[in-house]
Amino acid sequence: MQPLTDPFGRIHDYLRISVTDRCNLRCIYCMPAEGMQFQPQDEIMSYEEITAVVKALAPLGLRKIRLTGGEPLVRKDLEKLVAMLAAIPGIDDIALTTNGLMLPAKAQLLKEAGLSRVNISLDSLRQERFSMITRGGDVHKVLQGIEAADAAGLHPIKLNVVLMKGINDDEIKDFISLTLNSPLNVRFIEYMPIGSASDSWRKSYLPLETVLEACHEAGWETEEAHMIAGNGPSQNRRVIGAQGTFGLIHPVSDHFCDNCNRLRLTADGHIKACLYWSDEYHVRPLTGDPEAMQALFRKALGNKPANHEMALALEQKAQSHTPTVRRMSQIGG
Repeated sequence: MQPLTDPFGRIHDYLRISVTDRCNLRCIYCMPAEGMQFQPQDEIMSYEEITAVVKALAPLGLRKIRLTGGEPLVRKDLEKLVAMLAAIPGIDDIALTTNGLMLPAKAQLLKEAGLSRVNISLDSLRQERFSMITRGGDVHKVLQGIEAADAAGLHPIKLNVVLMKGINDDEIKDFISLTLNSPLNVRFIEYMPIGSASDSWRKSYLPLETVLEACHEAGWETEEAHMIAGNGPSQNRRVIGAQGTFGLIHPVSDHFCDNCNRLRLTADGHIKACLYWSDEYHVRPLTGDPEAMQALFRKALGNKPANHEMALALEQKAQSHTPTVRRMSQIGG
């Protein structure tokens, strides 16, 4: 069958699946402190419906899955979905993005079900600041989650750090220090204007060159690092002599759209071909018809833009499409 290709020749073999819009934290760039309207449970795709979508796409070249949220581990028995997806021929990589709080109880079950690896969101190593960013989280529990993932063999372990000016940019050296004696991959991510962040993001936006400047200040020489499993858009480097690596992900200042290979499926069953734009296609009603689902995914890709134009938003210039109004927790990142 013809692979999933957009008008710019980009082949899509990667599906990011949001399994819930709920979370046990309330990070300042992702959700409001209160008043969040969650989707009714009957609007959330079942594990069987999600599996049907993946089964329809696997013959078209889909091979990589990432489970996201919200916080995916608040969805009951997520390991059952992992096992269902791992049994589909052609799917050879299943990853999870999580805040890590529930990994001590879940890491081994997930590994046994077929999960390959994890990305863990961690925006501060200082308890008081972590609690402020997450509105109540305990950083020590996240660190325990990292240990549990390591013990379960969910490698490589990647830490996602959203870099925010005046909030956590003074911890860059602390995060890179984690890589000196451990094979972690710490990924610094530019703050993006998605949903609830769209009104306030400019004041907190920080270009990632700041990370390299911090290395220079610390007296660390760095070198380009080898490819890491599930590497994606990260530009990876290593402090010379370090066991681990750090990565720079520039969705705003240096977009990686030219090589985009990803599609998104929201928790309520909408296809998003681009994270930033509002275009969506409701696939849930078609989960009993593989050919109809394939056709709808091709339609979504047929309307995928060349790039997301976030840099124009940074410069407050006109954009060619309408940005999404969904919050990051509703899209899945």
